[in-house]
Amino acid sequence: MKGLRGWVIALVIALLIGAAAYLGEPRQDSPEHSSNSDAANGASAVLLFAQAMGHPTSQIEGTFSMPSQDGLMFVFTPTSPYTSDDAGRTAAWVRSGGVLVYASEQGDAELDHAFSVTRLNGQVSSQTELASPVLAGVRSVSGADLAVPLDASSSQVPILRSSGYPLGYVEKLGQGTVVVLSDPLVLCNGYLDKADNGRLLADLLGLAGGGAPVAFDEYHHGLILTDFAPQAWVTTPWGAAILWFLVAVFAGLLLRGRRFGPLVPRPSEAARADAEWAVAVGELLRRSGARALTLGMLANASERAVAARTGLPAQPRDRFWNALYARAPELHAELAAAEHALYGSTGDDVELMSAAQRLHQIAYPPARERRRQ
Repeated sequence: MKGLRGWVIALVIALLIGAAAYLGEPRQDSPEHSSNSDAANGASAVLLFAQAMGHPTSQIEGTFSMPSQDGLMFVFTPTSPYTSDDAGRTAAWVRSGGVLVYASEQGDAELDHAFSVTRLNGQVSSQTELASPVLAGVRSVSGADLAVPLDASSSQVPILRSSGYPLGYVEKLGQGTVVVLSDPLVLCNGYLDKADNGRLLADLLGLAGGGAPVAFDEYHHGLILTDFAPQAWVTTPWGAAILWFLVAVFAGLLLRGRRFGPLVPRPSEAARADAEWAVAVGELLRRSGARALTLGMLANASERAVAARTGLPAQPRDRFWNALYARAPELHAELAAAEHALYGSTGDDVELMSAAQRLHQIAYPPARERRRQ
């Protein structure tokens, strides 16, 4: 057993070291085109270029909050899907004056629906993309070998074409603008110096005006709450891998599981005497300093006992005392005097005990005195 525990500790330490090495090592690949990555397919150069052009830049992380209405937001290949609420808020932000650059190879279902993006089946070459006059100084750009073409509507003006198929378009939406690109690599680090890719990026930044804030959606590049939904465990590669790992661990523990010792029967609980419960409650009240609560409990219990013996209603309290005075004036006087002595006792436990005993005698008199009453 000690040997197995040592192996488990060694495995945990190895995993921690591996995770630290992975997180600490600069990323050499960024298929989601993150603005935090300096890889050839990363988008850190877009952020630096925007800063050099005088645009305040920010990264949306932690919570998905929209930038200012006069700003521009880049969305590169979401790896965590947009929810309908996220897509709806993004569309509303564009209609109120924002500029969205949405560059993704396959697209996001909710974001495509919110902006009426239609992607055709199949792929076309994107090495020689012809630009339209909408983009000043951009004649051709260079990106991936193949790209999924778009089906542009009458309001979606193509800006990049290949083999006659649109690979990018611009559309006015309310007071804002949305630019859709099916090949994000044309804006990535290792491609900005190719063809007119740099001019394309400059023209896109110019859509928001000089000095406009520029934001990058990194929220949908990481693990978010929706990633932990049940469907994520079977529809995503990492979820399936973790699920199979858990199954393997469970099967291993089930096959090699052993008891740590003999089964110990649970001892039967002994019945507690009423006196023990009374002592425990009294000690709890004493330690908590609940003197007023204790006095009230004693007085109320005595009144209920007297009401039950005399056949009077215990509640409301004023009615009980009036009825007791009319039926048994002497008992009324004794009970009132005992309660007065109880509440008038000082912090001395002896006086409190004496007053409590007096109340108990009134509430539960001996059989002879009970017959007299």
